[in-house]
Amino acid sequence: MRPDPAARKEYVDAFREVVLRISRSLSDAPQRGLPVRMYVAGGAAMHLITGERVSEDIDAVFSRRMALPENLEVAYRDADGAARLLYFDRQYNDTLGLLHEDAYEDSVPLVLDGVDKRVIDVRLLSSLDLAVSKIGRLSDQDRDDIALLVRRGRLRPAKLRKRAEEAAAGYVGDLERLRNSIDIAVRIAEDAARRGH
Repeated sequence: MRPDPAARKEYVDAFREVVLRISRSLSDAPQRGLPVRMYVAGGAAMHLITGERVSEDIDAVFSRRMALPENLEVAYRDADGAARLLYFDRQYNDTLGLLHEDAYEDSVPLVLDGVDKRVIDVRLLSSLDLAVSKIGRLSDQDRDDIALLVRRGRLRPAKLRKRAEEAAAGYVGDLERLRNSIDIAVRIAEDAARRGH
């Protein structure tokens, strides 16, 4: 897929520049290790999928262990002229949030002009898995993101429940809290569906 038509061009250009910097750092990598897959989650994925909610950081993990280059921050001017910064979040960790075991396998390839998919294959979590990933924390922003995905027709409440419960089956710890969060997330999705797109 390409970024949503409503995605801000300046943001997409900055995102592409971060990816190109990572790609250039792979120039000496053995061919047998390529392409490296980059799985994008969080606000960056939300913006690229919906064109709404600009995030200042990129949450992503890779299919291989990566020695990332230093400069993964891009300053840019938004359409309104405001100075913005987009950076790769080196602290992002996908092991603490809720994530289905097939999330990376079911991710969606993102087409970015000038990025060689034979070197770095950028993939977005599917809308369904992106919504599931929001359930672990379930902040106000996460709730808004789930409702937005439903309003955009990219998510159905019943599928959200099924995928989230499948994901939760692989977790240990306070599952009661997690089950409660799943119920809340599904109610948010159902409410957004009732209100219509």
